[in-house]
Amino acid sequence: KVLIDVPRSDLAGELAQSETKIQVLQDTLQQVLDRREEERQSRQLLQLYLEALKTEDSILSKVAEPEAAPRKEMDVVDTGTSSTDTSATTALSNQVLAALKEKPAPELCLDSQDLELVLKEDAAALASALGWDKQKAAALQEACEQELSKRLRQVQTLHSLRSTSKGKKTLP
Repeated sequence: KVLIDVPRSDLAGELAQSETKIQVLQDTLQQVLDRREEERQSRQLLQLYLEALKTEDSILSKVAEPEAAPRKEMDVVDTGTSSTDTSATTALSNQVLAALKEKPAPELCLDSQDLELVLKEDAAALASALGWDKQKAAALQEACEQELSKRLRQVQTLHSLRSTSKGKKTLP
């Protein structure tokens, strides 16, 4: 980078070369720097893609879990919230309740499964557990619903991209 920035005439004098050769040298060095930057950007893009795949797999497993096995847990949650208003603490873990209270945008820090649990809570029970009014709890549930919906759309988009890329690989 330093050699590229040095004025051509100064570098030609120091190296006892013609300015034309120095121009070729500086152009070559600039090409090397450009190629390195492109490689760095390519690595970053690949890393982001791999992280997106990991996130997709994580979200898919969490989305698939509630449909497969945890029916018993759902029954416990349903019966727990119907018995008393304070049962929101049994349906949502203390960690989830703490995140809901302390974070400015808790829907962004919760995983998809926790978002679903927040959505299943009765707004009054959630408000009681958090010490909030019912409107604030309903607004939180709306934000959680929007975030979960966004995540599911991302998963669907990634599935679509994956199936499109698999289709291209199988062509001649």
